Amino acid sequence: MKQHQQHLWWQDGIIYQIYPRSFQDSNDDGIGDLKGILRRLDYLRELGIKAIWISPIYPSPMADFGYDISDYKGIWPGFGTMEDFDELLRQVHAAGMKLILDLVPNHSSDEHPWFVESRSSRDNPKRDWYIWKDPRPDGSPPNNWLACFGGSAWEWDEQTKQYYYHAFLTKQPDLNWRNPEVEKAMLDIIRFWLDKGVDGFRIDAMWHMIKDEQLRDNPQNPDYEPTMATYNQLLPVYSTDQPEMHAIVSRMRRLLDEYPERLMIAEIYLPVNRLVAYYGAPHQREAHLPFNFMLISLPWEPKTVATAIDEYEAALPDDGWPNWVMGNHDQPRITSRIGQQQARVAAVLLLTLRGTPTLYYGDEIGMRDVPIPQDEVQDPQGLNMPEKNLSRDPERTPMQWDNSGNAGFTGGKPWLRLDRTWMRVNVQQQKQDKFSTLCLYQRLIRLRQQEPSLMTGAYRPVYSDHQVIAYLRQSEGYAGFLILLNLTHRPCYFRPVNIKFKGRVVIDTFPEQESLQVENTIDLGGDEAMVIKLEQWQ
Repeated sequence: MKQHQQHLWWQDGIIYQIYPRSFQDSNDDGIGDLKGILRRLDYLRELGIKAIWISPIYPSPMADFGYDISDYKGIWPGFGTMEDFDELLRQVHAAGMKLILDLVPNHSSDEHPWFVESRSSRDNPKRDWYIWKDPRPDGSPPNNWLACFGGSAWEWDEQTKQYYYHAFLTKQPDLNWRNPEVEKAMLDIIRFWLDKGVDGFRIDAMWHMIKDEQLRDNPQNPDYEPTMATYNQLLPVYSTDQPEMHAIVSRMRRLLDEYPERLMIAEIYLPVNRLVAYYGAPHQREAHLPFNFMLISLPWEPKTVATAIDEYEAALPDDGWPNWVMGNHDQPRITSRIGQQQARVAAVLLLTLRGTPTLYYGDEIGMRDVPIPQDEVQDPQGLNMPEKNLSRDPERTPMQWDNSGNAGFTGGKPWLRLDRTWMRVNVQQQKQDKFSTLCLYQRLIRLRQQEPSLMTGAYRPVYSDHQVIAYLRQSEGYAGFLILLNLTHRPCYFRPVNIKFKGRVVIDTFPEQESLQVENTIDLGGDEAMVIKLEQWQ
């Protein structure tokens, strides 16, 4: 049983991801901005959020909506100015919260001055800052690697007669992290923002940053299905997760450790045994939180979820702190994956597991994926593979604040259309309804932040079957909690053998059950999850 005694802000707090284009517009141009986020800080503070993570806000041609950066030390004018950022950072800190920036070190925009120089000639000093290779004898790309957004990962440059590598769009050339000058430049960027007072970084696409030196072909994926993205035709064993990556992450961590209590989150989509390697080792620390996407990627099936939680807990290094993510800007929303009622059960799971939870904006009001007509699709993944329904626009739509025009997001025309239900699914409406998803989140967060057992206590699995998951959370010297989750729509029954317990329901997805005294057996309705404060467990 792994349990920490001393806890940092990112261990006992909750992280909230803001997709800045869609959170709040302050100047009626239809696009969210930094002043908009500033306007909504009170909402986040009242919700109980400890840290805000903002998706990229740097200057960018916006080919991939900010994940194609043309200047790592500036602010995109559509989001505001550096003065706006400084004020936001000051106010976030004044409200007792932290600010985490998104950093994209794997690739830049093709309009970044580094790449403009790099492609200007083969002997330019910046040529080796990116990955340039000669064609095969027949003129074809250097290997079979595929881009995440469709097609080959190699783009021919007619002027210099070589290919450059891009793991994502052709407008997002990959930096060559085998060149020490690239690493030095990126560490300098990290230091620039740390000196400003930023509290940490979420590192984008970390597992992509180093590629196989021999550029060997990736093998075919035997499990590929035609509905998948074309990228999944191959297994990226040589284009991602190379052993040399760990030394680089360790050097990034050493820089962060020069500043007190700074956080590094790593975006890594890997199986759990390879994911936990990015925590590093006692003599070579790496990321504080390699993002754990299990609850996004696994089927919503009780035994599968329960087993995965236990596997993750068992795989964590002794000083590795767990974390859980239910949604983000790249994946369909939880409500659209498992339905509105089960999304409430998922909220109880997310906020009662051991470790740091990350919320995606709007999930706390049950926002769902919005159908975007083909002629309005903006996401490059959707545009490049239109027949596969892989656009990420549906989960990036504007936050639904109230029932005024455009849900209170903007006085202009929103950059993406709103959900059809925004008049009744919004913050203002749900604040007044004690049965709402927002009220459930608020109460779960409040309870979690008041109870050491839920905030940082130990996790112990109790039971799972084809309907229910049960586990305990307990800190020494404090009341323990039994969590029961029915992951189905049908009633189920918790009747543990050889366990006697007594307690009181303190939170339930059906609030009518709250304050109920329970003893030894519990009947759960379909879509019910409950948090029970224990008086006895033996």
